Amino acid sequence: MKTGKGKLLAHLKHPKKHQLNRSKAGNALLFTLMAICGLFMVIPLVMILNNAFKPFDELFRYPPKIFVRNPTWKNFKDLIVLMNNSWIPFSRYILNTIIIAGGGTVGHILIASMAAYPLAKLDIPGKKFLFSTVVLALMFNGTVTSIPNYMIISYLGLNNTYWAVILPAFASSLGLYLMKQFMEQIPDSLLESARLDGAGEMTIFLRIVMPNVKPAWLTLAIFQFQTMWGNTGSGFLRSEQLKPLQYALYQVASGGVARQGAAAVVQLIIAAIPITFFLICQSQVIETMTTSGIKE
Repeated sequence: MKTGKGKLLAHLKHPKKHQLNRSKAGNALLFTLMAICGLFMVIPLVMILNNAFKPFDELFRYPPKIFVRNPTWKNFKDLIVLMNNSWIPFSRYILNTIIIAGGGTVGHILIASMAAYPLAKLDIPGKKFLFSTVVLALMFNGTVTSIPNYMIISYLGLNNTYWAVILPAFASSLGLYLMKQFMEQIPDSLLESARLDGAGEMTIFLRIVMPNVKPAWLTLAIFQFQTMWGNTGSGFLRSEQLKPLQYALYQVASGGVARQGAAAVVQLIIAAIPITFFLICQSQVIETMTTSGIKE
């Protein structure tokens, strides 16, 4: 008869494998449902891609067809002609977009990470109240805070500048919430070891915390870039020389029936950039969504 110690050693040598209770029929049903949902999600993207190459007669055909039958590059040529005839160079719109989207994304990640670190790993007074305020802010839609944002930007004298669009992006509560929750999974013993070795808080933040939460801030970069990419600067930017590419593309798309071919290309451009950015970072996003974190 085995003693308690003997049973423990036998269990360690021959551990039991945990098996899922789901049957093959359940797996097949789950796969079918996921395939149907995936099909519904991908159809709009396929239509956007095909619409960009459709001639006029196919764009206005009813009922609409998903796939193009007689592809043409005319829509792309029309968009290039329209943008070249604009009194603001097309390259200027691109530069404005890079400044706004890049500045807003990088700034938001830095500010959110630096604010999340003390909330997650330092013993500061009132941090529970501060984090509760952040969670409460997640409930408010951007439309609700648009008027207070405009009043603050006007008070600071930043209207009609890049900062009028970039600065509000720094204060987004989603990034702070995501980074704080992810940083809490880093073992405190790892940070204490660094402190005993003489590392300062900024060194710990830059060399230990940020590398360990790389999947989180890459995911945040995707979300924030998508938001900033879709920002037209309406309400803040009055000068045509400061407006982003999205504004110019929307102006093209609203030009009436004659511009519907160019408008189809505009939709493709608007969708393609965020999708490309996501594909580059998708492995890190999946890791963020599935990881259980680092355990002590």
